[in-house]
Amino acid sequence: MAFSILWIDDNIDELRSHVVYLGEKGYVVEGATNGIDGLAMLREKPYDAILLDEMMPGMGGLETLEGIRRINEHVPVIMITKSEAEDLVTRAIGKRIDDYLVKPVSPLQILSALKRQLEARKLAGEEVARSYMSIFMALGDRFATAATPDDWLGIYSDLVTWSLDLFAYSDHGLLQTLEEQYTAANLAFAKFVRKHYRDWVNTPPGGAAPLLSPDVFATWIAPEIERNKQVYWIVIDCMRLDQLRMIEPLLESFYHLDRRHYWSLLPTATPYARNALFAGMYPLEIARGYPQWWIASADHDGSRNAHEGELLEEMLKRLGSPAAGNNRYYKVSDARDTDHLYRNLGSLGDTRLVAGVYNFLDMMAHGRSQSRILKELAPDEAAFRTLMRSWFEHSNLYDVLKTLARRDCTVILTTDHGSKLCRRAVQIRGNRDTSSNVRYKFGDNLGVDEEKVMLMKNPEAYRLPPQTSIENYAITTEGYYLVYPTNFHEYERLYRDSFQHGGISLEEMICPFLVMTPR
Repeated sequence: MAFSILWIDDNIDELRSHVVYLGEKGYVVEGATNGIDGLAMLREKPYDAILLDEMMPGMGGLETLEGIRRINEHVPVIMITKSEAEDLVTRAIGKRIDDYLVKPVSPLQILSALKRQLEARKLAGEEVARSYMSIFMALGDRFATAATPDDWLGIYSDLVTWSLDLFAYSDHGLLQTLEEQYTAANLAFAKFVRKHYRDWVNTPPGGAAPLLSPDVFATWIAPEIERNKQVYWIVIDCMRLDQLRMIEPLLESFYHLDRRHYWSLLPTATPYARNALFAGMYPLEIARGYPQWWIASADHDGSRNAHEGELLEEMLKRLGSPAAGNNRYYKVSDARDTDHLYRNLGSLGDTRLVAGVYNFLDMMAHGRSQSRILKELAPDEAAFRTLMRSWFEHSNLYDVLKTLARRDCTVILTTDHGSKLCRRAVQIRGNRDTSSNVRYKFGDNLGVDEEKVMLMKNPEAYRLPPQTSIENYAITTEGYYLVYPTNFHEYERLYRDSFQHGGISLEEMICPFLVMTPR
């Protein structure tokens, strides 16, 4: 198989002999005379490697390199420079070049550099594939024997690692095999959660129960506030572990990362999971203690998150935190919003706790089912991870985090729940006032296949607020989504292959939590 090479150099026409030589050695070389054209070509098709001139008019080599990494994080880039100046090389390495050559370069030098990168990549891919196949059976056996939350955390972390490694280095055909393992893992995980969840929410944190949403603040965030002058607590709504892993390399150059995990409560949906984070309470206690902030209606899920700042202040008072009365809360719903956290960053020096919620990822996940363009941009989970990284890299949030890395503070980056790519519809029947969510529903007299759905017939036993005496909660498992019999096939098509949340899956329940201290 011939390797395809993109060579970006403003003097590409003068390098014809080099191109011919590489062609004779089995490389297909395409040229671009500037960074803008080169990036456009990279967007149109994948290349096995890129040769990049450091000195070009207009968009220079380092700026072009930044653009390359936004489009393709893993493609090998060999920079060709006129100088071995330490500052230049350091900046290039910081922007993740894989090798560099100093002009003048011979065709043999270029061939050797390409072989080093491409052969190394091929060997790495073969090793990843070989390693995955060697643990394939053992990984499957772990699903059947997992008996604790820590067992499941280890399984999920390993699955995420294989997802990223197989996509980056190996034959993508193995990703289908891995997807089948995810399905098997989530089937066993759903049985585990069904068996234990009611006990978890009715016992104090610790012991056999994982750390759940209502106890996260008191366990991990309150101690940071006690120890530090200032804490920034950032929640990216709907962020999964694999998506966080995509942006961790961007953060590691600015922060030391302390990686932890907690479990979202059920339903793994914003009105329940995020309110629990900011209130330090289960939804049942929030609805009883603050009924003015918990609107009892199936049509008002979104408005239940309109008072997170107030719930946070009440929790801080209840805990006797030094941040009580000395905190700020910000919410950024989408790119059109004014990012008040970003704008006010310079005036928050004396604020003990700053909390920020970014909803863009959640909106992108929901919008994907309605937008043909978004579906084309992110047809699968790997592409959605890449799209998430691209958003983050161009976001005000990334600028906020880079600024905070120069301050004496602690930054906590986490989420309220993840999302699940849903592929199979399940019929559900209910009264007219049943909620509209497709991954979970609540209402009276719900009729559904309980093999595929966890039916909570006594919500209070799960610390969920009922609106009526006969209300039930239906929580989906694995990759199922709920559709009414009316217009079933229409809505089945609409939500098939969409990212949803609210159900029971590894991706939705096991939430990443980073404690970041500036380097």
